Amino acid sequence: MQPSRAGFARFPITLQGELLWPVMESAHYFSTSPAGPFTRKPLTVELAGETRRLQTSTGIFSPDGIDKGTAVLLAEVPAPHPTGNLLDIGCGWGPIALTMALLAPGSKVYAVDVNERCVTLTNENAASLGLSNVVASTPQEVDPDLRFDTIWSNPPIRIGKDELHALLKLWLPRLAEGGTAWLVVQKNLGSDSLQRWLAAELDSSFSVTRESTSKSFRILKVTKASRSQQ
Repeated sequence: MQPSRAGFARFPITLQGELLWPVMESAHYFSTSPAGPFTRKPLTVELAGETRRLQTSTGIFSPDGIDKGTAVLLAEVPAPHPTGNLLDIGCGWGPIALTMALLAPGSKVYAVDVNERCVTLTNENAASLGLSNVVASTPQEVDPDLRFDTIWSNPPIRIGKDELHALLKLWLPRLAEGGTAWLVVQKNLGSDSLQRWLAAELDSSFSVTRESTSKSFRILKVTKASRSQQ
């Protein structure tokens, strides 16, 4: 095992030989099983225009509420596709996945995270809201043949560029024809370079645009052309 930069050790989770997500060696919210007790605590937030009482825990991303990037994403992007398959990449305790499910009750929302604590919390929070259309899991549990009509993500930029690129190369090609992905990325963490990379890396059936800028965050839009447009 060869350690990589910034404290990452390469314990890759793979699907058919492809990197899904790296896991940090230290106790951290990128870990599969964070160190310390899994002690749930109450969390009150506003999602889809109403106050929601949920649960959170230590050892996950943004345990005390909705982080700034996610808040920008939820405020800026249009409602998700009303039916079909939707995806939240890096679900944490579930703010994006739960919002998608609340706004599109006729859809099925897949929420993925390598952190098993996040998976548990998202499923429990969905159940507490009566949302039967949310399925949270680790990435390797998602059927590789599934295609997604809408993807929303506040991607984990701090896992490192190579790992982030591998993550996006895994999921963005799974957009359905006519589907759209919305990514929120902080400007000083490489949003513009990521936009250029996506435009160069994805094939000609995809378009990549910067849709808006808010509070030092960019919203990037990735669209998969419909068959009639290809």
